[in-house]
Amino acid sequence: MSVRKSVSRTIARRWYLLTGRKPWTFGYGVYRNGYIKNILDAAAFDPARLPPGYGFRLDERSVEYPWMFSRLTEDEAFMLDAGSILNHDFLLRHHRLRNKKLFISTLAPEPVSHHDRGISYVYEDLRHSSFRDGMFDVVVSLSTVEHIGLDNAMLYSADDAHRENRPDTYLDAIREFARVLRPGGTLFFSVPFGRHVNHGWFQVFDAVMVDRVIAAFAPTSQRETIFRYLPNGWTTGNRADVADATYFDIHAGKGYEPDFAAASRAVVCLELIR
Repeated sequence: MSVRKSVSRTIARRWYLLTGRKPWTFGYGVYRNGYIKNILDAAAFDPARLPPGYGFRLDERSVEYPWMFSRLTEDEAFMLDAGSILNHDFLLRHHRLRNKKLFISTLAPEPVSHHDRGISYVYEDLRHSSFRDGMFDVVVSLSTVEHIGLDNAMLYSADDAHRENRPDTYLDAIREFARVLRPGGTLFFSVPFGRHVNHGWFQVFDAVMVDRVIAAFAPTSQRETIFRYLPNGWTTGNRADVADATYFDIHAGKGYEPDFAAASRAVVCLELIR
């Protein structure tokens, strides 16, 4: 990293802290990514023992990434990132990706790519994957599927063809994840969880929808972890705890809510074995 970039990140981080830690304001992304990197570097993430104030005023990435990396092995593997959630330098440097042949499948090109790391990028609809049956040992899809079949032209594509209102078609992507995984392969999956609401560009999943995901994938074994956001940070919970959890949508333009949640107030993380 250049000296200039390092200084600008330090300024952004300090500004965010000095101005009240308001989500999505100047410096938020730098602070959040640095926070997550420190958790990953410490390699001590335990969902059952999150310290008080964990992820204070940070979005669900602060639990999703550590959860996934804590479960990922260092074995050699073909790995699909379905949704481009790993396309960040600080994540791609993680030692548990060192032995992975990584493919990133997403709807449209992003401003930054990492072809120099040997990553293969494919731009396609996750409901119609171009990969062959059983190609991957691992598929990762974190907070992505909730956008499928909805208005992806709002933030993720300039193509008006991606303005949809077919919210049930997320199940097509789940079946594709199962198809491209080898027997015994693992899907790491998460979505916003709680009371079902369709926000137009994404939807919050409820328990019925999560059970549909599990049924469509038809795992041989599964593990479910639920994270819950409270005013002082993230903790774990269960389905009953978060049945009415809501989502703070910064794009709705209604201003912050009293808990200063950055996005999801609950997220369900599934580890599904093919």
